[in-house]
Amino acid sequence: MPRDRPPGRRQSSGGRGSRGCSVEEAARPRWAGSSNRRYDLCSRHRCHRRCSRSRRVPHASAPSRHDPSRHRHRDVSTISPAAARRFERLATAEASVGRFGREYCQVLAELTDEWVIELFDDAMRTNPPRSGRVAILAIGGYGRGDLAPGSDLDILLVHDAKAKKVAKDIEPTASALWYPLWDSGVKLGHAVRRIDEQLDLARTDLDSATALITARPLAGDDQLAEDVVAKGRELWRSNASKFLGELRARVRAREESAGDVAYLLEPDLKDGHGGLRDVQSLWWAQEAGLDLRAEDLVDLGHCYDVLLRARVSLHRSTERAGDVLRLEDQDAAAAAGGWSDADHMVTDVAAAGRTVAWLCDENWGRTVVAPVQPEQAVAPGVVLRNGEIELAATADPAADSTLVLQTAVAAARHGARIGRSTLDRLNDEAVEWPGSWPVGATADLIALLLEGPRAIPVLESLDQRNLVARLLPEWEPVRSKPQRNAYHRFTVDRHLWEAAANAAALVDRVARPDLLVLGGLFHDLGKGYPGDHTVVGMELMRTIGPKLGLVHADVEVLVTLIEQHLLLPDVAMRRDLTDPATIRQVAKAVKSVEVLDLLHALTEADSLATGPSAWGDWKEGLVAELVARVRHVLGGGDVAEVTWRLFPDAETLAAMAVGELDISRRGDVITVVSPDAAGNFSRIAGVLSLHGLDVVSAQAHSDEGGIAASQFRIVVPDNGLNWRVVKTDLGRALAHQLAIEARLAERAQTYRRRRRTQAAAPGPPSVVFDDEASSNATVIVVRAVTRVGILHRISKARGELGLDIRHATVQTIGMEVVDTFYVRANDALVTDPAYRKEIKRALLHAVA
Repeated sequence: MPRDRPPGRRQSSGGRGSRGCSVEEAARPRWAGSSNRRYDLCSRHRCHRRCSRSRRVPHASAPSRHDPSRHRHRDVSTISPAAARRFERLATAEASVGRFGREYCQVLAELTDEWVIELFDDAMRTNPPRSGRVAILAIGGYGRGDLAPGSDLDILLVHDAKAKKVAKDIEPTASALWYPLWDSGVKLGHAVRRIDEQLDLARTDLDSATALITARPLAGDDQLAEDVVAKGRELWRSNASKFLGELRARVRAREESAGDVAYLLEPDLKDGHGGLRDVQSLWWAQEAGLDLRAEDLVDLGHCYDVLLRARVSLHRSTERAGDVLRLEDQDAAAAAGGWSDADHMVTDVAAAGRTVAWLCDENWGRTVVAPVQPEQAVAPGVVLRNGEIELAATADPAADSTLVLQTAVAAARHGARIGRSTLDRLNDEAVEWPGSWPVGATADLIALLLEGPRAIPVLESLDQRNLVARLLPEWEPVRSKPQRNAYHRFTVDRHLWEAAANAAALVDRVARPDLLVLGGLFHDLGKGYPGDHTVVGMELMRTIGPKLGLVHADVEVLVTLIEQHLLLPDVAMRRDLTDPATIRQVAKAVKSVEVLDLLHALTEADSLATGPSAWGDWKEGLVAELVARVRHVLGGGDVAEVTWRLFPDAETLAAMAVGELDISRRGDVITVVSPDAAGNFSRIAGVLSLHGLDVVSAQAHSDEGGIAASQFRIVVPDNGLNWRVVKTDLGRALAHQLAIEARLAERAQTYRRRRRTQAAAPGPPSVVFDDEASSNATVIVVRAVTRVGILHRISKARGELGLDIRHATVQTIGMEVVDTFYVRANDALVTDPAYRKEIKRALLHAVA
């Protein structure tokens, strides 16, 4: 099935939106759903639960959710004929409405209407109210017709009976309606209220107020139902100022708690920033008087359809309720929703989430009225008007195509939004740049990037009108492209913006700030294309560079930055920084101190833009140490002058001189000194694994007196560790008094398997000998899926083949580990092919 157009990305500001509806049609009020808190769990009292108000205004005593303990005498395995007919009709409808969300929801709501009305009629016939009028209304998702398979069935029963007669006159009717619904197994959200009570709540409680905005009469007294809905909407409009403030606060609270739909590996489709609830909040705000542009309503409607389609597909594929699109459910949800694959689904969801988030920020931001200020010219043809950047009346984007970037630079420098009319003019009038950029345009781009974080919302605004890709067509494939792993926080395009913004803060460390921010912007551009993203990115840069007017030497520097943008972190985390071969290899790759400084700053900017686990004090220190050693060599120094070691340090050497067992810990570093014995390294690794301590690096040293020292850097758990117990177990293991293998097997059986953290399946295990990585040791790189005790098993296999470890690093990347070992055999390099073959066989067996 062809992929949907990314939602919310308007190509022009013409009279029709992406779904073919006119802007006049789009501007009509569209009913939205209830907000975060359930409408029937109000701040004043909880319906159908006994509370301090229950003596004054009686309510039904049944709980607000299906509770089998309340009616154990009923056989909940059987359902009523009405419910059975509904399920049969739904099964038939599923085959006829296709896979798309809104059609499914509407059919489900219509079938549910028939069922609920039939049950209500039965209740009125068997238990008619003794006094007063009664009506039932659908609210929430059910009320607006967005009833997903796992949605709650929200029903409000209103009446005008006297308070003293509710228990006797109304409760039997309500119970006769609720019990068949409970018995069917649906998740019922319900309330029984007098009309004046419901309106009292709607005056003060946001959830109760929004429930009436979306209410849809189902059955009962028509006039009663229409009155409560009409009066509820009137109360909403009359309390607009209060409720708009509360709505805006909730939007911000959801953003803080649920994160962004566009950027999370597992987005919350409902409550995430840019999710369904944000769209509904804008619709509610429109009912309260917020002026939404007609084209915004078109875009919101299209994005809402995409998000709802994903939510319905999630419910149908998992056969359970849920709003978080978990990684393990994405393939099945994509198939259920008619997407060609999960990548396309997540891309569409990300694009929809970005547009909704942007429209929320834009429209809620305009509820804060800026003070009227004199118009100020900030660039040729660009003015600052009432806190927004606008094109001057005399500006002509068709004649001066650089106005797009000039406007963007002005907005970033003044921390202002680009006015919507200006965005529309740029969208409609600016011409594309198919060839070389106009004179001055590249300088404007660099100036924009040098504004750092203030450039990001400006770039987002330009991208909402596809202006970035129109200026640079090579950008199109990375727009809203998800990376689908826990390591990367952002989509590819947003990651590149974040990297460039981070780079802007580091320009005082380099000789060429312009090349640094351009390197941040383009270093991962190849991820939008097939093939190795680094190789593709290098070729793209050789095409883009001349278009930007860069000289050949600068283009080649940028190509080098793209080619080597992972060099420093990979070497720092996986190699022995004291080995002369390591230092020489990096110096050969970067060629000059200028490029080394650029690469150092780009590494930090890229890592910070990747995610919280990609950069930390330890990694920063390793990279800085590597750069310092390489700088010395590039400056003409002798490599032998920078091969000093930090291990063993003076304290460790003193412990080795004593010649007894010594186990110590300082922060995240554990050091063990003991008589040298085969298998000690693997025993230590096994004990650390038993206690759930992940190892990130390890070093080993032995002296001529038969004393060995091992140092392990670990990840200290958030809840700390019981060092006394760990130290005791280390001592017992080194004394051969701990059944490590048996304990690891027991832990593996009870160990809760880690959830997937990446979409792509890990590759097969591999063992590679790197003969260029060291001049005095054989380097073995092992890649495998992470498992309990894997370092212990690898180390044990290595020890059984007589390999002495000199240095080791352990890096976990998603679901894989990359372990690098510097080893020697009989104090010599491992060069014999047959011996290497056996080593590879043993290590692959250990990680299988």
